Amino acid sequence: MVYIIDPQNAGISGNMIIGALVDLGADGEKVKDLMEDVAVDFGEVEVSLNKVDKSGIDATFCNVKTIDEDNENNRHIHFQDFIEKIDLLKYADIENLTDEMVEMAKKVFKRIAISESRVHGKSLEEVHFHEVGAADAVADVLGSICAYFDLGMDKDKVVGLPIAVGGGVVETAHGRIPVPAPASLDILKGLNDDSFKDFSKGEAKCIGGPVNSELATPTGCALYMEFCDEFLEFAPMMSPEEIAYGCGSKEFDFPNVLRVIKSRNVNGKHKVSVIETNIDHMSGEELGFLFDLLLIEGARDVSMVPITMKKNRPGHLIKIISKPDLVDHLVNILFRETGTLGIRVSENTHRGVAERQFVPLDINVGNHIYTINFKIGLIGDEIISHRPEYEDLRRISVEQDIPLIEVRDVANTMIRDYLENNRE
Repeated sequence: MVYIIDPQNAGISGNMIIGALVDLGADGEKVKDLMEDVAVDFGEVEVSLNKVDKSGIDATFCNVKTIDEDNENNRHIHFQDFIEKIDLLKYADIENLTDEMVEMAKKVFKRIAISESRVHGKSLEEVHFHEVGAADAVADVLGSICAYFDLGMDKDKVVGLPIAVGGGVVETAHGRIPVPAPASLDILKGLNDDSFKDFSKGEAKCIGGPVNSELATPTGCALYMEFCDEFLEFAPMMSPEEIAYGCGSKEFDFPNVLRVIKSRNVNGKHKVSVIETNIDHMSGEELGFLFDLLLIEGARDVSMVPITMKKNRPGHLIKIISKPDLVDHLVNILFRETGTLGIRVSENTHRGVAERQFVPLDINVGNHIYTINFKIGLIGDEIISHRPEYEDLRRISVEQDIPLIEVRDVANTMIRDYLENNRE
């Protein structure tokens, strides 16, 4: 399955995400109860989930009402103290709250804090939260995460379309600032350097308008960045199964809704980009280093093909298969590491992908039991290939001091017997 988060019309916020995911089928009572329970240490909230008509669209509205809005402790709390309070939720007796949800919530708030620190030129230790640290934001974040896991979105791919951020100016604790707010815009820039290895990579796309109002909140943007595996300009090829809408509280002359689409994969097709350049001045060691670096930095595949270039000079065609959202990052690496003056990029290329399954099997080699992972390729119900993972074969070959080909033969016999015995 693929989930498509579509904030192109009216932006994104925490309560819009909750509304859309409950509209999609997440357990509303479970989400509501959890939101009210997790907010207790930050201030009391009342949550309601209701179906509403939003400019002709049937949507779900999540209303989070803060009961103790004057509690100053919730309005000014340093980042580290705030994260410690979030972490303590693991030890509270809160039904349906898991450690995995708490860890994701900590990452969402860390995204916000990092952007605040970059905007204001402060360290993380100096960052303190205003309204983002209040009970309603804690409820929004963990309510969204609860719905995300309740739908099983963590097991499927999530695609994000461009966010409508609005326009104009807003009044904040720091005075008048332009829309999108600096923190929201910085969050959408992503966390792509090596200091943030625990965070997903990628930069979101956003568009201004269509009104003079703030449409994308820092909380909504941070949840979006945490949930999405890929950011696209247009919706991918899909076969929609369910379409859901969560709405905001503001009234515009258009539907103020966030759309989430649940879709089946279609024909295994995925968009990729192809990056190419010709090189005739690099040594074998330098090319080998570049090859490994590109894979580490996110390239799906790298190939280096010997070619003959101008003046009959031997050279190499470097070809990289990349996710669309990583193109700029990989192009910059290619410029920096090669010194080339020209790089070709072919965008929106489709690749056909057979369905893949991974099956672990135990095999006996030299009177020792080893687990080997097999990659099985399918088109529909037909198995078209089955291969043992090379690293597993290599490990056994080295430990047993026997040829790799012998280990492979034992493994292939095992997988053939397994497939024969498990035919439906």
